[in-house]
Amino acid sequence: MTPRKLITDYIADAWMGGDAEGLEPDTPIAELNIIDSAAIFDLVHYLQGEFRVTVPLPEVTLQNFRSVNAICALVDRLRQNEGGTAA
Repeated sequence: MTPRKLITDYIADAWMGGDAEGLEPDTPIAELNIIDSAAIFDLVHYLQGEFRVTVPLPEVTLQNFRSVNAICALVDRLRQNEGGTAA
């Protein structure tokens, strides 16, 4: 399963009742009103466990979490910085 699919499925399961309809890779997540500022850290925890990356607090920004594509780009960048395999 691709990182994009894993992240989409996680968001759908955690905050959309398992239904990813309307959650396209470039859909602005903030506009869906499904994740609040506290829940973003649940997503960070998921990313750290699933993709074995460390998400530094300065990286937890609206820009990095604006869409599934943005989250995938963040994971790719963190993996490269940590010497891992890109997603």
